[in-house]
Amino acid sequence: MYNGWPVVLVAALAMVGTLPGRTQGLGLITEPLLLDLGLSRVTYAQLNFWATILGAGGAIGIGRAIDHFGSRVVLTLVALALGAIVVGMSRTTGATDLAVWLTFTRAVGQSALSVVAIAIVGHWFVTRIDRAMAVFSIVLSVGFMLAFPLVGWMVQTGGWRSAWLTIGVALVIGLAPMAWLVVRRSPEACGLEPDGAREPATTGETTGMHWRNALATPAFWLFATGTALYGLVASGIGLFNESILAERGFGADVYYQTLVVTALTALAGNGLGGWLTGRLPLLRLLSISLGTLAVGVLALPFVGALWQVMVWAVAMGLGGGLMMVLFFSVWPRVFGRRHLGVIQGSAQALTVLASAVGPWLLAWCVESTGSYRFAFFVLAAAITLVGFAALIVRLPATHTP
Repeated sequence: MYNGWPVVLVAALAMVGTLPGRTQGLGLITEPLLLDLGLSRVTYAQLNFWATILGAGGAIGIGRAIDHFGSRVVLTLVALALGAIVVGMSRTTGATDLAVWLTFTRAVGQSALSVVAIAIVGHWFVTRIDRAMAVFSIVLSVGFMLAFPLVGWMVQTGGWRSAWLTIGVALVIGLAPMAWLVVRRSPEACGLEPDGAREPATTGETTGMHWRNALATPAFWLFATGTALYGLVASGIGLFNESILAERGFGADVYYQTLVVTALTALAGNGLGGWLTGRLPLLRLLSISLGTLAVGVLALPFVGALWQVMVWAVAMGLGGGLMMVLFFSVWPRVFGRRHLGVIQGSAQALTVLASAVGPWLLAWCVESTGSYRFAFFVLAAAITLVGFAALIVRLPATHTP
C-alpha cells in the first residue's frame, strides 16, 4: 500500500535542500566568497538584504502552482531549478552576477522549496498532522546537523565554488528524481484518505477555507506574525551570535557550544511540539512558544555566566523546536487543504521578509547605540504582545479538530 510516510521523508530532505538559499547555508561560504570576489561586508549585506526581500515573492507564486499542478510536479521542477541556480552561482564572477544568483537562491530555495516541502506533508496528513510534522521536523533537523559540517568540510577542502557545484548537481540528480518517484499529488490521487488510510477517499481536496477568507482571519495573522517574529529573531541572532556573546564577555568557543546545545534542544522541542499539538489548543501552544522565545530574548542581554548562556540556549532551542512544528502543522488543521499552497506561501513570505529585517535591525541597533540590548527589549515586548493576543483570539469555526 502506498502511504504518506515516504512522502514525509522526501519532504524533509527537500527542506534540507533549501540550505543554499538560507542565511545559515550562505554563512558557510561567506568568508571565502568575499575574499574570492573582493567584496566588502557592507556590500554583501546589502546584496543579501535585497535578495531576501525580492526572493520572498517566490513563496506566494509557488503556492498557487502547488494548488493547481500538485506537489509532485512542482517539487520536481523546483529541485531542478534550484540545482541549476546553485551551479550557476558557483560560476559567479562579480557583484552583479552575485546579486542575481542570490536573489534566485532566496526565491527558489528559501521561499519556493520551503513552501513545497511543508505543503507536501499538509496534503497527506490531516488528523495525524501533528505526528507527521514532528517526524518531518526531527528528520530535517538531523539533516541540517549533518549537512552543515559536511558542506563546511567541502568548502575547506575544495573551496566554495566546488562545494556549491556539488550541491547543485546533487539537487538535480538526487532530489528531483526522488521527488518524481516518491511524491504524489495527494492521497486521493492514490485512492486513499488523508493519513494513508485504505478506504477510498470520501473527502476531497476542495475542503477548507478559500485563501482570501483565511487571510482575513485574525488567527492567520497571529500564527503568521508569531512565526515571523521567531524567524526575525533566529536570523538576527544567528548572523551576529558570536558578536552578541562577545558583548557579554564570552569567546568564540562558547558560541560554538551554544550552536550544539540549541540544535539538540530543538530536536527535543520538535518531539514535544508533535506531542503537544494533539493535546493543547493550537493558539495556546502558540502562546507558550512565544512566551519561551520572549524569555530567551529578554534574558540574553543579562547573561553573565556560562551556565546562564547554556540555559538561554536551551530555551531558544525548545522555543524554536515548538514553533517549527506549530508552523508546519497549523495551516492544514486550521484552514483545510483547498488553498493550502497559497495560505502557507503567504505565511512563508512574511517569515522570509522578517528574516531579512532581523540582521538589519540588530546591526542598526548596535551601530546607533553601541549595544544589542535595546533591540532585544523591543523584540521581547513585541513577542509578548503577540503571545497574549493568542490567548484571546479564537480559531475559525471551520478548523479541523
